[in-house]
Amino acid sequence: MMIKMLTVGTLYTNCYIVACPETREALVIDPGFDRDVEANRVRREVNNHDLQVKYVINTHGHPDHTSGNGFMKRAMDAQVLIHEHDAPMLTDMPADKKLREGDLIRAGSVALRVLHTPGHSGGSVSLLGDHEVFTGDTLFAGSIGRTDLPGGSYEEII
Repeated sequence: MMIKMLTVGTLYTNCYIVACPETREALVIDPGFDRDVEANRVRREVNNHDLQVKYVINTHGHPDHTSGNGFMKRAMDAQVLIHEHDAPMLTDMPADKKLREGDLIRAGSVALRVLHTPGHSGGSVSLLGDHEVFTGDTLFAGSIGRTDLPGGSYEEII
């Protein structure tokens, strides 16, 4: 599995490009960029590695994780995936697929299992691979995500 992390947006969101080295199929997780220069950075990484982005996955529906969805859909012809509880938060376009607990997202040999991890938002998810987990804003180094926003719950995130 190839993983490239880019920090994007005014809130410094971690955006990940995850790809299968054999098939060159890729996923982009949390494209929270809000400027053309950042969109072009993501596009450059995809092109430099000759990747075909199959899916854009949002770990939750907050704009700092979703604002680049439209660009990725148009530029990469990718499908947008988000948990069913946060899908209504996408105001620019509907999700192509609504995720649920246990769904498996595949791109070549890459397989990520959807874990519903509410608390930061009602539809927060973590994506579990063989040796990695992408947690969005559910977990931080030594901390947890905010729970004071609409749909947040300290009890659920704990």
